[in-house]
This record gives sequence, C-alpha cells and structure tokens, in this order.
Amino acid sequence: MMNDIVVPSIRIEVACSRGFDKAEQSCLVYQHVHDILEERETIPMGTTFTIPVPFVLQVEVCTNIDQYMERSKLQFNIYVLQESPSVAETLNHGKEEVEISQHMLLPSMELHGLWESLIYEEGIKDSMLSFAESSMLFARKGVDTNLITCNRLALFHGPPGTGKTSLCKAIAQKLAIRLNVEYRHSHLVEINSHSLFSRWFSESGKLVQKVFSEIVGLLEDKHSLVCVLVDEVESIAYARDRISSNEPSDSIRVVNAVLTQLDRLRHFPNVFILATTNITDSIDVAFLDRADFVQYIGHPTERAIYEIYRTALHNLQAIGIVEKEGKSNRRLSASTVDGIPSYEDATEPGRASCTTLDILLQIVKLSAGQSGRTLRKVPFLAHALFVKKETDSMLNFLTAMRQAIRKVQHDKHLLEKDHSSVEAISAGISSL
Repeated sequence: MMNDIVVPSIRIEVACSRGFDKAEQSCLVYQHVHDILEERETIPMGTTFTIPVPFVLQVEVCTNIDQYMERSKLQFNIYVLQESPSVAETLNHGKEEVEISQHMLLPSMELHGLWESLIYEEGIKDSMLSFAESSMLFARKGVDTNLITCNRLALFHGPPGTGKTSLCKAIAQKLAIRLNVEYRHSHLVEINSHSLFSRWFSESGKLVQKVFSEIVGLLEDKHSLVCVLVDEVESIAYARDRISSNEPSDSIRVVNAVLTQLDRLRHFPNVFILATTNITDSIDVAFLDRADFVQYIGHPTERAIYEIYRTALHNLQAIGIVEKEGKSNRRLSASTVDGIPSYEDATEPGRASCTTLDILLQIVKLSAGQSGRTLRKVPFLAHALFVKKETDSMLNFLTAMRQAIRKVQHDKHLLEKDHSSVEAISAGISSL
C-alpha cells in the first residue's frame, strides 16, 4: 500500500570470543539485548554494554535510538574475533626473502575497539562506512560497471598523525563484521609500498606483480572478503608526468604495474581497496581517477580534541591513575561520564562554574592544530613528566596535561626553528 510506513532497523553488533555457539546462544543474546533496549528511551549510536552470556565480550548499538523507535526490529551482526596476530607474507626473490605485506584474519581481536577510538568530525566515519558497504553491495549484485563506475577504491589523504592508516584498518574490520553472513572468511592484506619500492628499486615492477598475484590467490575463494591496504601509496603510484627523464625507467614501470593490477582486482567482487597518502599532488592522475571516494583527514576540531581527552581521562579513571570525582554536577549528570560532561554541556554558556572543566577547555584550545597522534601522547607525557606518582586527582592531572601540551608546543617550535635554519644554510651553500 502507498501509505505503508517502513520501520527502521536498529543495528546491533555483538563481539564474541572463540567458544561462542551461535546456534545455541543467539536466543539468549537477543533476549538480553532487547531487555536492555526496552529500559532506556534514548540510546546514542556507539553505546556499548555487556550481557551475562558466556563468550560474549561486548554489545554495541550502531543506530541512534530515540523514544519513538520500535525496539522489536533488531538487526544483529554476531561475530567471533580472531585471536591470531598478523603474519608477515614473504616472497623468495633471487637469494633473498622479501617481506611483501602483513596478512591478518578479520575481524581481529587486535583491532577490536579501534573504530570507536577514532574521533573525527560528526558524520565522517558514517559516510566512509556507508561508501564501503555500498561498494560491496554493488559488486555482489553485479551492477553493470559499463553503466555505473565503482572500483571499490578509497583514498585517504591529509597530514601525518591524523589516523589515516588506523581508519583504513577500522573500516576493514567493520566490513568483515557487517558482511560476515556473505563471506565465511575475511582478510586484511597490508602492503608497505614505501619499503617495497625503495629497497628493490630495479625489480620493483616485478615485485608489485608478485604482491598482487598473492592477493588474487585469496580472491579466487569467492567465500573470502579481502581488504587491501596500500599505505603511502605515492611510493608506487607516483605521478608519471613528474618523473624526470634522468630517472630510471623502472619508476614508470612500477606505476604502470600498479594501475594494471588494480584493474585486474576490479573484476573480483569480493575485494575492497584502501590507500593512504600525505601528499596527493605526487600521485599519478590515473590512480586518482580510479578512486571512487577521496577523503581528507585533517587535524581534530575542538570538539574532537575534547572527546579525545575525555575518553582518555575516563580510561585513566577506570584503572585508578586519575581519581574519580566525588561529586558531579547534577545538571550535567545525564551526559556525564565519571564527572566529565559532553562537549555540548561543557561549552553551554549558562553552565555552573567548574575549575576542572575550565582547565580542560583551556587545554583543548591550547591543543588546536596538533595531530591526533600527538594529542594521545599528552596524558602519558603529563604523568611521566609532571605527575610522577601512581595516582592523582583530576585537578592535578589536568594541570599536568596543560604543562605537557605547552611543552609539546615549545619543542615543536624549536624543531621548526632548527629545520628553517638548516634550510637557510643549505640554500646559502647551493647559491655559492
């Protein structure tokens, strides 16, 4: 009927360890999760909780739930985390054994929680995951690629330390979870293109072909999902129009080989390719043209910085390095995690005065322009350089964090000053 209303599903992901029996225990999982969802009117996406079912590690709500949503239509993704670590894949090349990639079975215990720990502007992660899921859906359904282009290739670019490689691994993990009904096995093959290209320069073209041939071997099992991660892709997809005529022709052969192999992989519906780079202007235009999705990953916004520090402090409170606050502001209690309110409540103009919160917001402003990698070091540096004891109060720890970020900024300034001096000396020498 025309007036039929489609009731949206609530997506639930259930992480289990080895030993979980899906046939025997699924009903228990459904019941416990349903009971918990019925208890609360609103549940934000990303909320996690545990249930008393053997071998179930964590339940995650992957849909924003409001008070009007029906709790009966639940879509479950129950998965078992692989405990085996990543393995180096090698090839015999001449008399040497060449490490060509790292191979990991997905979903992996090693990557568990990585997706949740990555904090970007609102909507970015959802868009990336939707792109990946749509790409794989189009491939499975056999969409005519002559009519609709979909190469299943995503490129992430931006400054160092912004979490591009971690994001790629997290997307691969999520795909393995979401598609575990369609595929019996999932793999992540991580190619370190920089070391591959630089060490065996004269043979790089042949090695590229060998690397991709190994990937094709995995793809020939149609029941396997294979995610390929090409880190620092500019090393093997360098812009051919910028290669000097004085450079060895192997540089061009490598780029040609990469493009040929990507076109080869495109014919397999069970592959998804992720690539990262810090310098997009050095990538060959033909590679860029093959990327369906190009996403810039920049330094965190103030909201993201606040959330990075908030989750770090919550973890330190949970393990006892930072003392939990004895009292919490009642007005903020609904969105407070151990006394640390949400960014919206923290920045609300009419909120009650709070010294610790004021210091945290000051640290956030001081941290503007720093990479996520740097920000996650600040709590450790604060403890190592200024706290220097097993546990301390939130106020003292935040004061130490403020000292730590100021030291980071000072050290960075000195590095940039030294770098500028070296460049000036080099320029003076070259002009002689």
